[in-house]
Amino acid sequence: MGRIFEKRKDRMFARWAKTAKAFTKAGKEISIAVKLGGPDPQSNPRLRMAVQTARTLNMPKDRIESAIKRASSKDEASLQEITYEGYGPHGVAVVVETATNNPTRTVANVRSIFAHRQGALGTTGSLDYLFGRRGFFTIATPPGDMDDFELAMIDHGLEDIFESEHGLLLYCEFQKFGEMQRALEERKCEVKSAGLQRYALTTVTLSAEQEKAIDGLTAELEEDDDVQHVYTNLLPRES
Repeated sequence: MGRIFEKRKDRMFARWAKTAKAFTKAGKEISIAVKLGGPDPQSNPRLRMAVQTARTLNMPKDRIESAIKRASSKDEASLQEITYEGYGPHGVAVVVETATNNPTRTVANVRSIFAHRQGALGTTGSLDYLFGRRGFFTIATPPGDMDDFELAMIDHGLEDIFESEHGLLLYCEFQKFGEMQRALEERKCEVKSAGLQRYALTTVTLSAEQEKAIDGLTAELEEDDDVQHVYTNLLPRES
């Protein structure tokens, strides 16, 4: 599962990097975090995570600070986080997480993209049974004994750990994301990226040609300014 997620994450960041929308999405994550927990990253774990993601995308420091300042203003409208669920081509389940100040616009756009890509938008909660949720952290290899490190992290919700080309990939229980974040910070671990993700409890496989149709759907969804994350239960083919 770790390598699969790495592949999906690399695809996502590669697509984001090719568009001007990357910073818009990161800015929305920052705005939501500030509205929920305040403008101080030290006391707001979600904001620390959002800032780290922005840095991963090479968002300039002044733009990050500007996003925090705007979100702190009482005049700045709060964004609504809304999740949409549906089926893409070939029966692949798709979950779309959005952040919007205009839900009417967002649902119309998402529905239109599903229809354009031969899919169909479903009802909220209809696909909950197909996906789980958990946190992830990509960190530099910590100093000291790895066995001791892993045992210590299990006490803070660690579920799995993998080596990847970007460092160590850690998965933790969804409810213990903040606790894991604090534990890594206390150990002075260099966190390269972090976040919350959905993952498929059961997956489907398609032919290379069929997979292109799903890639087209997810790419078009991710290009929408209101869409933050897209998840499917498609098992990517090995390249």
